[in-house]
This record gives sequence, structure tokens and C-alpha cells, in this order.
Amino acid sequence: MQNRCMNSSAADPSPIGLRERKKARTRTLLREQAMRLFRERGYAATTIEQIAEAAEVSPSTFFRYFRTKEDVVLADDIDPLLLKALSEQPLNRGPIAAVRGAIEATLAQLSDDDRRRERERHELMTAVPELRVAIMDEFRRSLDMLAGAMAQRYDRSPDDFEMRVFAGAVIGSTLSVFETKGTDFSDTLRALEFLEAGLPLRSPS
Repeated sequence: MQNRCMNSSAADPSPIGLRERKKARTRTLLREQAMRLFRERGYAATTIEQIAEAAEVSPSTFFRYFRTKEDVVLADDIDPLLLKALSEQPLNRGPIAAVRGAIEATLAQLSDDDRRRERERHELMTAVPELRVAIMDEFRRSLDMLAGAMAQRYDRSPDDFEMRVFAGAVIGSTLSVFETKGTDFSDTLRALEFLEAGLPLRSPS
């Protein structure tokens, strides 16, 4: 995914801008080559050394961007976009409506390639046992992230009971879709709509 925070102007770019662009390109290249090798050789059979070689960098350079091979898959590049979109939601929108609006705004920014890469990432997370174990850590990280963002929106503490419960409900509902249907963005929004409606369960007719 392109780094949308970078200055795209070619006129007199600052040294910092050039350095950040180079770092972003290297990180993207490492991830693309890793995902290609995972497809071709399998996750377990692919080594960090092979990923670095495919990206034409040293293993030490790999570790500047990712702590482990797991991090190549687990690192979520969508989160910064989502947090920004959430901060831009009108304050008069309800909390779940704000989250849903932020997701819709974020999805609108993604290209077809972005969506494909995100689906591939999530498919790996469910298919590879080592990565499945790490999903709970991701759940906690996502819960902390959303609780923090909503606490800022409502001028409350991220450790506030209601903030934590709200974040857990939202993350849990999206995780339930992820576990059963994979990365289907429309189902994620549907899950939030169901949650916002108060989880109206009906007996079969």
C-alpha cells in the first residue's frame, strides 16, 4: 500500500522525505517478496535469509523493519488510515456509527491490490498454526488501539470500563466474521450494523 503521508512533489524534496520514501519502499519490497515466497514455498519453509535475498538486502536490514517472520504477516498497515478516519468522524455520530464510517472511509482509499494483499494476509493468519496463535495478541493490540482512539474522542481514559467493553464488543464482532468468512469487508460492516442494532436475535419462524 502506498504511504499516503509522504510528499509526492518532485520539486526540491527534503532529505527527510527522501529517506522516509526509501524506507517505505524497502519495507514494501520486503513484504511483497515475503508474501511471494510464502505462496511459492509455504510459510514454514521460507526463511528470513531467503526473504532478504529476494529483496536484495541483508538479513540485518530485514530486522530494521520486522522483528520476526511473523511480523511480516501480522503488521497491519491499515490501522493508521483507520485511526485517522475515525478521528475525522463527526462528533454527533454514535460510537458504532463512527467506527463503521471510519471503516467505509478507509476502504474507499484502498486499491484493488491493497484489498488483495489484505485478504492474503488474513488468509495466512488463519491457515498457519504459528500465526493463529498470535491472533489473540493481535486482538489485544486492536482492543487497546480502539479503546485509546474512542477514549480520546470522548475525553475519557483508555482504561475506562465502558471504553474497554465497547472496544471488545467491536473487535469481537469483526473477529467473529473473520474467523468464519475470512476477509470480507462487507460482512465486517454488516457485523457492526448488527451490533449497533442491539444484536436482535430472532427465533426461527
